[in-house]
Amino acid sequence: MSIARHESGVSAALSALASQVHPVFMLPPLASSWFGAVLAGSTTTVSVGLGALHMTAAFFALYTAHVTDGYVDFYVREEDDDHPLSAPGCKVALAGASAAFFACLVAIALLVNVWAALLTLPGWLIAVNHAPQLDTNPVGATAGYPLGIGFALVGGFYVQTATLTPLVVSLGAVFVTILSGIKVIDDAKDYEYDRSIDKRTVAVALGRQRARTTAYALMTLGLLAVVGLAVTLPGIPPSAGFAAAVFGVVAVVARRAEPELATKLLIRGSYVFLAVLVATVWFRPFG
Repeated sequence: MSIARHESGVSAALSALASQVHPVFMLPPLASSWFGAVLAGSTTTVSVGLGALHMTAAFFALYTAHVTDGYVDFYVREEDDDHPLSAPGCKVALAGASAAFFACLVAIALLVNVWAALLTLPGWLIAVNHAPQLDTNPVGATAGYPLGIGFALVGGFYVQTATLTPLVVSLGAVFVTILSGIKVIDDAKDYEYDRSIDKRTVAVALGRQRARTTAYALMTLGLLAVVGLAVTLPGIPPSAGFAAAVFGVVAVVARRAEPELATKLLIRGSYVFLAVLVATVWFRPFG
């Protein structure tokens, strides 16, 4: 059985398996897992081991998502032109990633509690259902990935504290809202193709202009929520408003760009948003 679709051998198999690691999409959830741990550091001593364990679970959930998406898009729907993994190779990768995820899940349940494992499990459930189910309607196509990031943040906090707070739940909702807006813009760049195959993204369902308006409304709502949290909830210093301001500038610039460039700007802006938010919570400048 060949793992790689075009070549055989160990090197080709490893290269094909590694091709399903997509850093651009993996970085935000993994960083969100650690952000949850940073938030927990204000009330408890952060365990690097537990943080690494939760991040590893998030990684294998994302890997599962990428392999599933590639398999469905190429072998089931025949939408993609090529795929580096053979069909059996996809199944091997899915089995391996899922086994590794559930090994992490069991370890989290034993080291923390069952609730910590249950808060981690949605990442994998979203991963295996995104391409076959969630990606077939506007809500699922838009909110699936952001929900995974929201659960990564909340789960990263819970494995450290064994509890939830209004702060971490609110920040998880903020991330889901902002990233859903970015996802609407991202999907708009494939408007013509998605429309031709009857893929119901927000852009296809509402039209490009209304989808763009919806996207920026979601991002604006998320940024205003950050400012509101900084004013009303303990744990987020007022300086966290800088994160909203930085992303707001990127969003204004991206608004004048076409969907592909706007997506690149907004995704990179979300990295900066997260980095500034982590820095303000960790170092608490100006109190």
